[in-house]
Amino acid sequence: MPLTAGRLRALLAALALSAGHAVTVDHLAAALWADENWPGNVRRSVQTYVARLRSALGAEAIGSTPNGYVLCAEPESVDALRFAGMLREAEAAADAAAERRLLGEALALWRGEPLEGVPSARLVESEASWLVERYLTALERRFDLDLAAGRHRESIVELSELAGRYPLREPLWTRLLIALGLAGRRAEALARYETIRVRLAAELGVDPDPSLQRVHADLLVRRRPAPRRPAPMNSALTGTR
Repeated sequence: MPLTAGRLRALLAALALSAGHAVTVDHLAAALWADENWPGNVRRSVQTYVARLRSALGAEAIGSTPNGYVLCAEPESVDALRFAGMLREAEAAADAAAERRLLGEALALWRGEPLEGVPSARLVESEASWLVERYLTALERRFDLDLAAGRHRESIVELSELAGRYPLREPLWTRLLIALGLAGRRAEALARYETIRVRLAAELGVDPDPSLQRVHADLLVRRRPAPRRPAPMNSALTGTR
């Protein structure tokens, strides 16, 4: 049953992001109302929305705890949680091929922006940022594996599109310049470096980071930039919020 009320969507999102685990009434209230607009009786108001959500999903879908409520669902049934779980599987993969496959499956779950259509500034602020960061870090890891495997030409189009969507994300630009250099498109790579250098200076008042500068230096001396070595994943990809 589609949820047309914005607060019901926010309530379901807050519960779903902790599927199988209790969420406190205060946490749910923060997702439903701006701090300055909390209702006089927070517990009763949250209870009212939970009752409406149960009517939409079925009484058994949401359980009660002494301090809050729990969505009775497996974490794997929630794309955001399944995505995080698959990244942990990728980290433990036995070889690069298995890791690449798991990363691809995890990234395939990504559709649109996190919490798109959920009218909760608090949820978007607290949850969307870590999801986007994991998404981008997983993408960068996959590109490292692709570049190391010689798939630089296939990577250029996607990297160009992503650099356009995240214009200040230097790790994406670094990989784009490497891919262009490996494909023999040195002049284009140098032009792209100038684009990000100017943007960083204008918008942030900083120079490109050392990794990006090293790739640029390789291009200037007509040396093919080395593919990024796919070192083991770290907490930037698989850590908790």
